[in-house]
This record gives sequence, C-alpha cells and structure tokens, in this order.
Amino acid sequence: MTTAPPEVLTVPEVMARLKYGRSKVYDLIRSKRLVSFTDGGCRRIPAGAIEDYIRNRIEAGGR
Repeated sequence: MTTAPPEVLTVPEVMARLKYGRSKVYDLIRSKRLVSFTDGGCRRIPAGAIEDYIRNRIEAGGR
C-alpha cells in the first residue's frame, strides 16, 4: 500500500485559500502561526498547516 505524499502549497496558493494578502501570509509564517519550510529557496506550506491554523483560530474564538 502506497501513501500519497502530503500536499504542499505555494504562498500564492495559501493566499487564495485563506483569502489573505501576501503580507498577512508571511506574517503568519514569521510568527510561527503557519508552519512552512523552504526547498531550494522556494517557500512551501503543508496543506495540513492551513487546517491547523484554521482549527486554532476557531478554538481561540476568532481572536
């Protein structure tokens, strides 16, 4: 049984999913509220990190 690799997104893809601007996405990355990594100088965000971010926002009551 093979497992599909986790989906990774670019910053523009995250911007579209969250409907946030570029600065906001990079602010979330800088503040460690959104997990990311670089691969060859390209910033990548695991799709699961977006789900975690949304879940944390809901649990915090939107604050």
